[in-house]
Amino acid sequence: MPKVKTHRGAAKRFSITKSGKVKRAQAYKSHILTKKTTKRTRNLRKTAYIAECEEKNIKKLIPYK
Repeated sequence: MPKVKTHRGAAKRFSITKSGKVKRAQAYKSHILTKKTTKRTRNLRKTAYIAECEEKNIKKLIPYK
């Protein structure tokens, strides 16, 4: 049985915590930041977690992480 290949796009975007949750970055932080409030852009820096229903699919993409 061959090894499973890691999905490189997913590997760059997600990481798995010790407890098994999948960590991700917030969206809407890349451009058009002038019209967004400082408070909003500051809160977008915080990491978020993938919903439980999506975790299984993401973990398949990054099996060795």
